[in-house]
Amino acid sequence: MSQFADTNAIANQTVGRIAATLPGAAAIFQDHGVDFCCGGDRTLADAAAKRALDLDALIGELAAANPVEDVSWDAAPTAELIEHIRTRYHSVHLRELPWLIRLAHKVEAAHKENGRVPAGVADLLSRLLAGINVHQRREEVGLFPMMQAGGRPMIEAAIATMRAEHDDHGAVLAEIDRLTQNHTAPDDACATWRALCVGLSKFHDDLMMHVHIENNILFPRFAGNPATHAA
Repeated sequence: MSQFADTNAIANQTVGRIAATLPGAAAIFQDHGVDFCCGGDRTLADAAAKRALDLDALIGELAAANPVEDVSWDAAPTAELIEHIRTRYHSVHLRELPWLIRLAHKVEAAHKENGRVPAGVADLLSRLLAGINVHQRREEVGLFPMMQAGGRPMIEAAIATMRAEHDDHGAVLAEIDRLTQNHTAPDDACATWRALCVGLSKFHDDLMMHVHIENNILFPRFAGNPATHAA
């Protein structure tokens, strides 16, 4: 289970341990003036309070610090590729989207008089979360087991449905990009607004790579004679 699944757990971890185990955390702490060296035994909650930082925003930045895809999966066995999709993308999307929705609501409420606020992003993210929940469940319960069993006559129709849903996700993502000016916070933006943009940028890259791996690597294996690609 991810360390971000329980917000109290991450809030009560020491900043020293977080910096040592989470890629990108040290850079985030440095940006915010959080001492993770000599003050490494302080909990994240205490460190945020000491620096007058928004704890939710800080956790959101840390949750977005995971590295994006940097290897090729073209030659991976199908079973291994499916497990990678489940763990690297499915579970990560469902973990990060609720945080992004929460941060977006905070930004929209706190800065509603600011003409640059990305109003409507929280609702779009909520719509995306609902769609991704259904989409990923269909894949994990139906499509992926079908693939691992060698494919069936109806598999191409199932894949066509998944591709169409990918297009729907992409359209929502494009609207979020537009409203946030490609995840760019104003120079005078608060920490929560900046954290939202950091998280949205990472989520955008993740979802694009996720769709690429499925559309261009996994799905084509089941065109024609799918049985040869079940390993």
